[in-house]
Amino acid sequence: MTNGTQSIDRAAEILSLVVKADDAISYTEVVESTELARSTVSRLLSALERNGLVERDADGLYRGGALFATYASRFDRVETLVSAADPTLQRLSEETGETVNLAMPSSTGVVQVAQVDSTFVLGATNWVDVEVPPHCSALGKIMYAFDIIPIPTGRLERRTPHSLGSRKELMDNLAEVRERGYAIVHEEFEEGLDALAAPVFGMDDRVVAAVGISGPTMRIADHHEEVGRLLVDEAGLLSRSLKRKVTHR
Repeated sequence: MTNGTQSIDRAAEILSLVVKADDAISYTEVVESTELARSTVSRLLSALERNGLVERDADGLYRGGALFATYASRFDRVETLVSAADPTLQRLSEETGETVNLAMPSSTGVVQVAQVDSTFVLGATNWVDVEVPPHCSALGKIMYAFDIIPIPTGRLERRTPHSLGSRKELMDNLAEVRERGYAIVHEEFEEGLDALAAPVFGMDDRVVAAVGISGPTMRIADHHEEVGRLLVDEAGLLSRSLKRKVTHR
């Protein structure tokens, strides 16, 4: 365990040195700055390079790797989307008073990146850190319906008696989502809770996010169609705004 921790510390030291250097840095400079054995530096630099944390330029000098660019571009994309979506989220909040969320696809399903809290005490929930199975989520159903995240196989977790329990039930539901243009969750994640969501399209007409509204069933259930149309209209405005931003860059 100690040797493993020591290797991690040494790799972190080398990575920090490379990333913080004003210019690309040589193997010899890394050895001299860290005072580590040349064989150790060679081994750790090779490991960092294999994993995209460092890379060599045409002169064989080391600099930060492609993984840093990927990380930066991903979070720049998120921040850009959140900023562009804020007026949409605020209008939806003012119109409905319910909790409004913006979500994006992730490697594990769906991640919520922005929220405007409900103006009601009942229904004011912070969903950012709550893990919701995508098939029980209106936001998740949007991602499934438009082929942004893979459809699960086998039986589905039933959180309530209303939850979809099989792939066939889910596929039938997703066909309805595509036909009507928005997703509905009626007490599928938690009894007494409803949610709706609509897709946000990017420049290539692929879904890049979803906007959703959630709140107590007693307030929302009788207004699904009205809220759904509102979401579709607002998501459409956001989609057009995103396309204009890309076009005018």
